[in-house]
Amino acid sequence: MADHDHDHSQDHGDHDHADHYHGDDEHVHDHAADEQELEREARRLLALSRIRQYGDTALRMKAREVEVFDADLERLVARMTALMHEANGVGLAATQIGVLRRLFVFVDAGEDRVLVNATITKSSKDTEIDDEGCLSLRDVLVPVERSKAVTVEGLDVHGEPVTLELEQPSSRVVQHELDHLDGVLIIDRTDDESRRAALARLRPQPVLGAR
Repeated sequence: MADHDHDHSQDHGDHDHADHYHGDDEHVHDHAADEQELEREARRLLALSRIRQYGDTALRMKAREVEVFDADLERLVARMTALMHEANGVGLAATQIGVLRRLFVFVDAGEDRVLVNATITKSSKDTEIDDEGCLSLRDVLVPVERSKAVTVEGLDVHGEPVTLELEQPSSRVVQHELDHLDGVLIIDRTDDESRRAALARLRPQPVLGAR
């Protein structure tokens, strides 16, 4: 835009005046975009503060099967789904918010889904190693080997049977979330070197000058 202004500043004063107004509009637009990005980041950080982080005992506990399908469960699922999106995640298990029930929410082909009391009934022999992150392990990315395709059976929020045949990336997400419900984290699934690096990153850093 600046170069365009220089091209016409001497010969077309009127255009230059108009360009200045256009530039002001661009400045306002950029400022609004920056504010929106700051708001999104603030919402993300707030959402992450509501998600249990590494070291919390709930992340190592095994969830219990859901037995009651009621309005409380629907509210829990709605809250988890909203939290997942606000944190910029693609999956969230109940244990990650301190609820020891076997359910998780995830995004599958752009659609929000929930699976209750789910189990993988079939896994492909073909596997793939790819980097995984986790909302409960901020700033950690480690390679994890997963089956490329899985069949998962469970219940929806109303207790109705659900069977999904999933491929990457949804198959990876489901395996990740089911691990959470068994108290298993990605650092348990990765290689030794990556685990050491991740643990060093997760370890609280000393504060300079602290005694």
